[in-house]
Amino acid sequence: MECYGEVVEVGTEVSQFEIGDKVIIGQQYGSYAEFVCAPEHLCFPAFKQFTPEENAAYLVNFMTAWVGLKKLCRIEEGERVLIQAAAGGVGTAAIQIANSLNCNVYGTASMDYKLDLVKTLGAVPINYKEKDFYQEIMNDGGEVDCVLETVGGEIYKKSLKLLKPLGRLVVIGFASMNLKIWNPFSWIKTYMDAPKVNMMKMAMESKGVFASHIGYLTENEALTADIWKELKEVVETHKMKPVVGKVYGFDQLAEAHAYMESRASFGKIVIKL
Repeated sequence: MECYGEVVEVGTEVSQFEIGDKVIIGQQYGSYAEFVCAPEHLCFPAFKQFTPEENAAYLVNFMTAWVGLKKLCRIEEGERVLIQAAAGGVGTAAIQIANSLNCNVYGTASMDYKLDLVKTLGAVPINYKEKDFYQEIMNDGGEVDCVLETVGGEIYKKSLKLLKPLGRLVVIGFASMNLKIWNPFSWIKTYMDAPKVNMMKMAMESKGVFASHIGYLTENEALTADIWKELKEVVETHKMKPVVGKVYGFDQLAEAHAYMESRASFGKIVIKL
């Protein structure tokens, strides 16, 4: 969905870029390639203060986190925020964004080195495999104002329960989904685990649930430009950087996918040509 590189050719109507410019590109697919063709509104000037790997790791994670936390959850200074899967690419970006607003941030992860990363970035780490994240947070000040949710299933249900009145939860992923086309039983489980809302219950509790997928949102050119501008200013002001977990060569794609599926990965996995 994203890549970094140098412009080698431009279309006749392109006005913002020239051959030789370093750019970040975001699109639904097509980045596993030596050459990529993309519409101008999905190309952005690369960050000079970033390494090539950091530029490649930036766009999807940071825009997803920004849209979820700031545009949908509308987090404000000093609020209590929970980031699920906090050691991942989106999670590490979200911790930095929430910290820029002086929020009290909690982050869940499952391994010691991931928990250390969450703590280093400025969030209270919670090992969700060893402890009940709901109870841990309730014991440490009570309900939260905002949750960035990426898992679904029981994690989603507990996260929703953790919201205080006027709290907001945004779904940006469904990691617990285990859909197998050939297995009808997996269809039932996928449906049961998919995040759902009870409007009457939400009305009684004054809570809000949102959902976002940045790949579809960027079809809107004007909105994409506004999000990029807002986020770029915050990133540069607060000196944020993507967390690059591991870099693989282009001939190591299978190894990179195996590493991601092993659940051992943290930050963003980058493929380098």
